[in-house]
Amino acid sequence: MAPSLVAPPRAYCGRVAESAPRPAIERATIEHVALAAGVSVATVSRALRGLPNVAAATRARVQEVARQLDYRADTAASRPAAGRTDTVAVVVPMINSWYFSNVVAGAEAVCAESGYDLLVVSAPTAATRHEVIATVEALHRRVDGVIFAEVPLAVEEVEDLRHRRLGVVTIGQETRIYPAVRIDNGRIGEMAVEHLLDLGHRHIGILGGQAEDPAHSDVPGRRIDGARAALAAAGVQLDPTLVANGAFTVDGGRQATLELLSRSDPPTAIFALSDEMAFGAVLAARELGVDIPRELSLIGVDDHEVAQVIGLTTIRQRVAEHGAVAARALLRRLSGEDGSLEPVPPEPELIVRTSTLRYRAVDIRSA
Repeated sequence: MAPSLVAPPRAYCGRVAESAPRPAIERATIEHVALAAGVSVATVSRALRGLPNVAAATRARVQEVARQLDYRADTAASRPAAGRTDTVAVVVPMINSWYFSNVVAGAEAVCAESGYDLLVVSAPTAATRHEVIATVEALHRRVDGVIFAEVPLAVEEVEDLRHRRLGVVTIGQETRIYPAVRIDNGRIGEMAVEHLLDLGHRHIGILGGQAEDPAHSDVPGRRIDGARAALAAAGVQLDPTLVANGAFTVDGGRQATLELLSRSDPPTAIFALSDEMAFGAVLAARELGVDIPRELSLIGVDDHEVAQVIGLTTIRQRVAEHGAVAARALLRRLSGEDGSLEPVPPEPELIVRTSTLRYRAVDIRSA
């Protein structure tokens, strides 16, 4: 199942071709351009605003697609009513994560298109999250709405927010009150492990990390559940001793992989729940002289820019689109429109590169 809004959305996808008729679009949005050009909404925003760090060929392609779709950023289209602040906040667990920085970039691109500023608030712990909720009245004087990106909200916090006048959209967690961008993390785990199983691997390690509040939002737990389901379908039981906490960082992935590969029965393949942990696994393998993929297959999640550079097999997420979809839903909510018209981020996609290989018995301790 693709990431989606709780209300069934109407999706638009496809590349623009001179010979193919274009579907009728009331008004092309930045997501339409991104999907047609095959780039993120953040890249479209940078390309059309003349900002740096966009390849010339990409900039030209984006400009051509925007011309064909007759796309124009209309900063007056979603302007807030009098008395609003023209600002939206995004609350994330951590800002120095590749995933969350790209979520923010996607949200920022949509907000800029509609004339809103973006305020980023970091809430790495339950205490800081409670502080954000507790001071929401003061926040209300600074912003018109809030996007909570994989920030678990307790029932009482959702109720507290419901009594406020702020617009709210969530990414990951479903509250049954606010629009939510759903990420099928279970399916992501299944896809990754199914790939390793198809290659003949059965002794599979997992690099994860315990969620701070799994009762409300547990991305690693859901991905591990998906991995467990894929293994069970193949008649294999997940070995809990092969699940190591990589803390969703490069160094955490390195330490966890060193532990797994130092076992008397090391795994023949590793599923890292994020590309950043997979990068740490690459460092650990190099330290131990373990060849990837001949002695160890490795797969990650996200399709980080560096993943292509090192040949990492991964489950691609259009991460910036998660933020873009949430921002578009929030802006529609603020203007009184129906958020169900939001476009959907593409489904997770298996990207096979050179870090995974068909299993053959190799003793990495003596290789």
